[in-house]
Amino acid sequence: MDLKQLEKFVDRQKVSFICSIDDENYPNVRAMLKPRKRVGLKEFYFSTNTSSMKVSQYQNNPNASIYFYHKGLIKYVGIMLKGKMEVLTDQEAKNMIWQKGDTLFYKKGVTDPDYCVLKFTATSGRYYCDLKTESFDIK
Repeated sequence: MDLKQLEKFVDRQKVSFICSIDDENYPNVRAMLKPRKRVGLKEFYFSTNTSSMKVSQYQNNPNASIYFYHKGLIKYVGIMLKGKMEVLTDQEAKNMIWQKGDTLFYKKGVTDPDYCVLKFTATSGRYYCDLKTESFDIK
């Protein structure tokens, strides 16, 4: 398994899944658009609403995972990454991933208090393909 190939695989996916832990210690999975920014397989940045339930869950418990997959006609490929999720509300982080069409979701623009950035930092992962799995660490 080549980590550069995994990065290319992640970049081709249009949807990702992120997982938080609720106050009863149950995982909560939700679909998200693909990350706005990625640094290797170590850091991933997502935009979201500050008022969303997942933000408070990550503030209470930063343990998280993200998942990317592709199902072809015959082949299924998946990558799960484990790590920590931070909620960033500083203007520099918001500016970094802001896109022009975001005003559809955040009416007050890039300074909207209901707009924040989720920064996921991976520590390890698992890769699945052709009925085989492989664990790996992220440095």
